[in-house]
Amino acid sequence: MAGRTRGPVFLTDRKAPARTPAPDACRITGRGRLSYRRAAELFEALTRPPAHPGIAGAAELELRGGWTLHPLRHSALTHEAEDGTNTSTLLARSRHASVRSLERYARPGVDAVADPVAGRDPAARRRSI
Repeated sequence: MAGRTRGPVFLTDRKAPARTPAPDACRITGRGRLSYRRAAELFEALTRPPAHPGIAGAAELELRGGWTLHPLRHSALTHEAEDGTNTSTLLARSRHASVRSLERYARPGVDAVADPVAGRDPAARRRSI
């Protein structure tokens, strides 16, 4: 990530083609965004536990696997929902076909749900005047 604060996280090794949409290219390096499939492969391989001779065999390491991007994707949806992103946008970003499938992943926390409700509480509004 080398000091970048925005733009794609997983980048290709080469410059993005000229026709690449701006959000899919790093503004600093000009490199393109990796496909989700390739980023997931690399992420899982690079987070897999290292082999320790005598402690874990190859088969055991394969069973352990590495981390996946899927939980990160769900976390992103939850954070966006907590920040007030509307359902239509969440559906488009997640590529879910229905609200029912989306609701499994976009689960705002108790505080995120309570804050807007508290802001609409007439007693709280009277106290702030």
